[in-house]
Amino acid sequence: MWAYVIRRFVYFIPVYLGIILLVMAMLRVNDPVYAYLGKNASEAEIEQTRHDFGLDRPFLEQYATFVWDLVRLDFSEKSWEQKRPVGEMIASAIPPTLFITVPSLILTAAISIAVGLVCSFNRGRWLDQSLMVLAVLGMSISYLVYVILGQYFGAYVLGQDMGITPFEIEGYEPVISIRDGGAWWNPASWVFTPMNWVKYCLLPVIVGVIVAMGYDTRFYRAVMVEESGRDYIVTARAKGAPAWKIMFVHMLKNAMIPIITRVMITLPFLITGSIVVEQFFNIPGMGRTMITAITSKDFPVVQATVAFFAGIVIVTVILTDVAYALVDPRVRLS
Repeated sequence: MWAYVIRRFVYFIPVYLGIILLVMAMLRVNDPVYAYLGKNASEAEIEQTRHDFGLDRPFLEQYATFVWDLVRLDFSEKSWEQKRPVGEMIASAIPPTLFITVPSLILTAAISIAVGLVCSFNRGRWLDQSLMVLAVLGMSISYLVYVILGQYFGAYVLGQDMGITPFEIEGYEPVISIRDGGAWWNPASWVFTPMNWVKYCLLPVIVGVIVAMGYDTRFYRAVMVEESGRDYIVTARAKGAPAWKIMFVHMLKNAMIPIITRVMITLPFLITGSIVVEQFFNIPGMGRTMITAITSKDFPVVQATVAFFAGIVIVTVILTDVAYALVDPRVRLS
């Protein structure tokens, strides 16, 4: 297995380098200094800024320097806009994103798989049709509508009419913080504040689960319907196996390949986050950080985040193949 993983990593190295080269080249189609300083900057300011940002060097030298920094995991280059190291910005943006995306993925997958199993086992009956109507309804309404409704009913109505404010409309407070003088790698130094997660993250999680369930439920139902016609299901029913065992033992086990594919496709978004949710709830996650960097022409942040996202996607692709082999003995990493 390790030989296969190493081969896949080596195979993806040219792909990864090509992505970085393409992104850096596209960012420099128009002189970023003009975009950063504006139209009224003098030539002296332009030349000085170009020198300060290292853009007066040949492009291949800039590319080689950035790749070497990636190899050394050195993200010390400072943001043009915030004057902070890019690595510090990424490190501070990942936790808010994870506290929203990880619960959303787990809840969505668990609920959607269970609903898909129930629908396939009751295919064509009123329960199946009712759940599918709800799924189609959920995926047909715009994400923004759910965000607005969630903010209105979950925060404004509860606060104005009932006098309780379980959710905040915008903002973020750390769920895990480090005590003064403590080290981040020492769990004893961590301070958990679960109420901060409820106030700032639970409402975005609920919105994300409602939206994603429509798509995932229909996908998992289609997978389970196909599996329900297999010979092993017919045999299990003929032997008198209970319905729960057929669904959650036989059928679920043999449908793991498409389930893993669906979940793994979602994994990169655990880090990149949801741009819509983070923008509308004003959460300083990875998605909002990248959009802010793009709109403000903050190229060091854009380059670093794209390189980071590309690495996450490549790792996910490799992990998907490994997961196939772990759950299905018929798959061989050769």
